[in-house]
Amino acid sequence: MESRINFGFSHSPFTYGAIGLITLNSPREKFWGAVLDVTAAGVSIRGLDLNSFEEVTGMLRAQESVMPATVFFPLNRVERIELEQTNGPITSLSERFLSKSGRRIEDFLGITSE
Repeated sequence: MESRINFGFSHSPFTYGAIGLITLNSPREKFWGAVLDVTAAGVSIRGLDLNSFEEVTGMLRAQESVMPATVFFPLNRVERIELEQTNGPITSLSERFLSKSGRRIEDFLGITSE
C-alpha cells in the first residue's frame, strides 16, 4: 500500500482537485492541472503541459475535441509544486484559461469534490 506524504500540516493544500503547477527536471518541463494524488512514489495529476496552453485553449474556443492528460511523475523528477493563484495584478492560469477558452478548468479536467 502506497503511503501518503505528510507535509507537516494537519491538512495538506495538495489534495485531490487542487489546481497547481509542477516543475519537473530531467528533462525540464512544467505541467499544469489538478492534483489527483501525492504519495511517497510521486504525483498524479490531470492537466496539460504548459507549452500546449495556447494551443489547447484555442482548440476549445474553436469547439474542437481535446482531452487533458492524466499522468504520474515520480518524485525524483518533481522539483517543485505550487498552488495556482492570482498574484496581485497577475492573473492565475485558471483565469487565463477561462478567458481564452470560455471553459472553467475544473470542468475541462472533470474534477469534482470527493
